Amino acid sequence: MGRPFGISITHQIVWRELISVIYLPKLISMTSPNYKKIEFRKLSEVSSHAIIELMNDPDVRRHLPLAKGHFGMPEYKRFIAAKEQIWNEYGYGPWAFVLEDEFVGWGGVQPEGEDADIGLVLRKAYWGAGRVLYARIVDHAFGELGVDSVITLLPSSRTRLAGLQRLGFDKDGEIMIGEERFFRFRLTRENYQQ
Repeated sequence: MGRPFGISITHQIVWRELISVIYLPKLISMTSPNYKKIEFRKLSEVSSHAIIELMNDPDVRRHLPLAKGHFGMPEYKRFIAAKEQIWNEYGYGPWAFVLEDEFVGWGGVQPEGEDADIGLVLRKAYWGAGRVLYARIVDHAFGELGVDSVITLLPSSRTRLAGLQRLGFDKDGEIMIGEERFFRFRLTRENYQQ
């Protein structure tokens, strides 16, 4: 049988290559979210349903060992009140992350004893946004807040730690919160790599 449309094999290969070079990047850029456009908003500005859904997601919960039981409306109200209290007391705290009116997750900087603790809790669909959000949060901590170092606390369920070290974090011990063990990592202003 003849070639489709009378096009030689060589021409078919050339066309396939042209399509992959010209059109594929455009398709990818049309479908991949631009994480740099994520907005930081007050947690209370996001629907309670979106936060409750995130906090009950089993894939997210396995990295939140302090979250016990079902997270419903009473837990949501206490959560929002506690986070707003941090803002009122310290002048900084966690934000809601929103991309094109879709809730991405929450996190930011909050006090942990004498330290500034950074954390991210993201919907699974946005786990790839972590690095962009991390950079914005750390810039805020070292710039606007003027801290000399930040920490992050990771539960023992987090086994991939090399990425933190590539970002300049050094292991800084372990702490117990309740009955849960956390690894503490510290990033100093001197080690911060933009």
